[in-house]
Amino acid sequence: MSKKYTVGETLEVSVEKIIPNGLGLCFAENLTVFVPLSAKDDRLRVEIRQLKGKTAFASIIEILEPSNERVEPNCDYFGTCGGCDFQQISYKTQLDAKLGIIHDCLSRIGKIQFDEEIPIIASPEQFRYRLRAQWHADTKRGKVGYFKRQSHDVVDAKSCPILVKELEDRLSLLREEVPWSTYISESVDIEAASGDSGKTSVYSEELLEKTEELSFELNGDRFFFNAQTFFQGNKFLIEKLVETALGDAKGKTAIDLFCGAGLFSVPMGRKFDKVLAVEANDISIGFAKKNVEHARLENIELFQGRIKQFLYEGIVEGEDIDFLLLDPPRSGVKKGALKMIADIGAKHISYVSCNPSTLARDLRILIDNGYAIEKICALDLFPQTHHVETVVSLRA
Repeated sequence: MSKKYTVGETLEVSVEKIIPNGLGLCFAENLTVFVPLSAKDDRLRVEIRQLKGKTAFASIIEILEPSNERVEPNCDYFGTCGGCDFQQISYKTQLDAKLGIIHDCLSRIGKIQFDEEIPIIASPEQFRYRLRAQWHADTKRGKVGYFKRQSHDVVDAKSCPILVKELEDRLSLLREEVPWSTYISESVDIEAASGDSGKTSVYSEELLEKTEELSFELNGDRFFFNAQTFFQGNKFLIEKLVETALGDAKGKTAIDLFCGAGLFSVPMGRKFDKVLAVEANDISIGFAKKNVEHARLENIELFQGRIKQFLYEGIVEGEDIDFLLLDPPRSGVKKGALKMIADIGAKHISYVSCNPSTLARDLRILIDNGYAIEKICALDLFPQTHHVETVVSLRA
């Protein structure tokens, strides 16, 4: 008879490897166990928190035998805060785990056999790198910080070692200077960002203060944005990301889908005769226009709207597209839109993704529609977390 398990039961398990979402993969009798905040080769006593068929999610009660890959976390809130989940392992181990996650998603989700080496570009700094954050305020308790792991309770974070110092200081000011007890809403969400001049920008529907404009210089061009717009988060790897995504691409016509504030559009405008850039968010497209004008480029045409809308309008019908860049949100590209993108027939596609699982799903569709993977490169834009940026080059 197969053993029956219950929520709250304790087990002794060994971690086989780290898998997508940063979970340790373990096995018990007739049960697969996923354990966050673990390390490969840990031997652990864990408690089952959730059961679904022959799968369990568990939390660490005791580390019986620590892995040689374990290190001391660099944050007082690690394990409680729901942000970082890799601070317990060495940086080399983090990079190896991220490559394993990419390979796992390619083979398991995308059914893609890619035998070439996938290089990973490490972050020059593993702390004090992050230009963006999302904070939460518990107005009744005066707490400001991040959500606790698997909870909407707020960790009152008085420090955060992955943030650039300017953002960490701004977090302290919010805690000290905003009269949270006067707010009607019990919970306030705050977007925060920093540029390269030491300024910070915050945005919340609940806050009265102005959302400041920021800027970041890249290869002689200055990009303007604020806390309401998406901009890449690792200050040390933005240049390398753009360089990797564009490579040696050049030619007559290129398309930049999900262009945001134009981080890729502007350098593409210096490599192609014409660039068509598309973004749905009205604030982002406003900054994209400003950034294109500031770069004094007249060969970039900006379109505000959804990708499907842009494609349905037939703007690129009959165009010979040399290069197409995709940098979608974590959810990836909707299947119908991706088929339409493939039908454009671009000679070269560069897919930039922060989510290996949706990337693998979308790559399968592109491959089934006539594209082949030329090369894959990973960039560690998110040290101390399981997240990883991946750039895939495909050819028709």
